[in-house]
Order: sequence, then C-alpha cells, then structure tokens
Amino acid sequence: MLDTTSAERPRLIIPALGSIYRPLYELAETILRVVAGGALVTHGIVKIQNPLGAQGMVESIGFYPGEVWSILLAATEFFGGILIAIGFLTRPAALAAFFLLCVTVYFHWILKSEGWAGAEKSVLWAAIMLFFIIRGSNSQSVDAKFGRQF
Repeated sequence: MLDTTSAERPRLIIPALGSIYRPLYELAETILRVVAGGALVTHGIVKIQNPLGAQGMVESIGFYPGEVWSILLAATEFFGGILIAIGFLTRPAALAAFFLLCVTVYFHWILKSEGWAGAEKSVLWAAIMLFFIIRGSNSQSVDAKFGRQF
C-alpha cells in the first residue's frame, strides 16, 4: 500500500517537485479534456456536414437503421467533442463517446482483423473517455461555473 500525504496523491520521491506539479495538476487535466474533445470534433466535422454519409458503414457492422446511427455518430463526435472540450455535461458526453469508441475498437480489432495495431488509437481514446466518465470535469470547465455535474 502506498504511503500517501492525501487521499489522492502519493508522496513524492523528491518532495520539492510538489511545488511544480501542484499548480499544473488542473491545467494538465484541462489540456487532456480539450485535446480529446477537439480530436473528436475534427473527426466529426466531416460527418456533421453529411450526417447520412456513414449510413452504409454503420449498417455493415450491424447498426440498423443506418440513417439513425449515422446521425448519432456524427452528433456524438462533433457536438459531444465540443461538450467535452468546454467541460459542459462532461460525463454524459464522455459516456456517448466511450460507447462510440468501443464500437470502433470492435470494428478495427474484430471485423477488420487489424488487432491492436488497428484499434490502438480507439483504445487510448476510450480510456481517456472512461477517465472523464469517472472524474467528470474539473474547476476549469463550464460544469464548474454552474456548480453542478452529472
């Protein structure tokens, strides 16, 4: 068991580094949230411009009706990415993105037989979304400005 100075963080080997890490803790988490949300937006911007464009692809992996799932895919990536980036309704948006990313892991790993090499980015993104499902957003978010989170 780790000897900790608080309930959340282990004691540092070099305690003097705490003065460097402490002010960057929230900033690092915010950067992760903004980058992850922004990455989803960049994938979703093409899809939101043609929300039915992925209809054939989603039906090919078993999601019917394709029109509905294609629109949900576009909305999750684009609008969900924006919500995650700004930290508004962070947990529900991250949950939707997590589901989407689990499907992409299945698509690349199983259906396309690409294994880890094909699914690696989706696994990483899914892990990041799982972090935000559990953690929510921090003090540098719209959720914090409202004083409430899911």
